[in-house]
Amino acid sequence: MLQKIYGSVSESPETRYSPAVCMGARKAGISGNPDHNHVSTSYAERQNLTMRMSMRRFTRLTNGFSKKLENQEHALTLYPMYYNFCRIHQTLRVTPAMEADVTDHVWSIEEIIQLLPRATHQT
Repeated sequence: MLQKIYGSVSESPETRYSPAVCMGARKAGISGNPDHNHVSTSYAERQNLTMRMSMRRFTRLTNGFSKKLENQEHALTLYPMYYNFCRIHQTLRVTPAMEADVTDHVWSIEEIIQLLPRATHQT
């Protein structure tokens, strides 16, 4: 686990939306025997950024946020399915599910909807 320690230099109104300053980092093994030279948050941070940029619900300071928890839960459930099965990734030139041999074609949104229980969608 890599835990970054953040702090702020000043609390003036001009810097309220500025990123915090990284004061240091702590590395600790949670399980297994990780190589501390290769512990990084880059993959998790990249995934968080991709999700935030892809779904308006996670874009800060907008009115596109989920007003009901149920809507947020549905969006969080459907997004990984879309990301891995429907979206062709530029570097792979196929979907991640196709690259991992989980499926043999790019899924449509309709195919994902067919996986949902009948009570949750209208046909």
